[in-house]
Amino acid sequence: MRLRKKWWARPEMEQDSKAVFEAWTQKGKWSEVFGNDQPIHLELGCGKGQFVARKAEANPNINYVAIDLKDEVLVFALRKANEKGLTNVRFVPLFIERVEEVFGTGEVSKIYINFCNPWPKASHNKRRLTHPRFLTKYKTFLKPGAEIWFKTDDDELFEHSLEYFAEEGFTELYRTFDLHESGFEDNVKTEYEEKFSSFGVKIKFGIFRFEG
Repeated sequence: MRLRKKWWARPEMEQDSKAVFEAWTQKGKWSEVFGNDQPIHLELGCGKGQFVARKAEANPNINYVAIDLKDEVLVFALRKANEKGLTNVRFVPLFIERVEEVFGTGEVSKIYINFCNPWPKASHNKRRLTHPRFLTKYKTFLKPGAEIWFKTDDDELFEHSLEYFAEEGFTELYRTFDLHESGFEDNVKTEYEEKFSSFGVKIKFGIFRFEG
């Protein structure tokens, strides 16, 4: 569904220090942005922010950076953070293709990829956020031992992603084809996840470690 342009979204975000514009100017300096040396976790495609707000609230000793392209969704994520009084999360309007321009070597300890576009056409596969083309980008800023947590409702994307991670030298730590029945205890649901799991859609999930 095409988002209707919200002309008020960018001005509202510009009034809040938790929104970081021209984030590439902060490369290698995110500890200064947050004012501390806590680990940095990154969510790629945060949508309206339910996931990252819940994670940040539960883990005040971790800094979160949430990226999405559209002001129209980021502004709602920012509002969620403000409603909870969170200080350990920043929101970045950015085309994810440019993510390696934003973080320095070893600056990120974990990446969350939740329900990214599956790009089912073979000619579009390289746009997948788990494709080797993107995994190569992530390697430039992940700490050795960092993890990528990946969730999807798409069977084909998950199967292919298992191959992508192995191809790029990531160690598979965990996988399940039915997350909500797996007994995995550290799951935080996204808005999308709640909706589709209510329809009986099984959620696929894996954890992959970057060996450095």
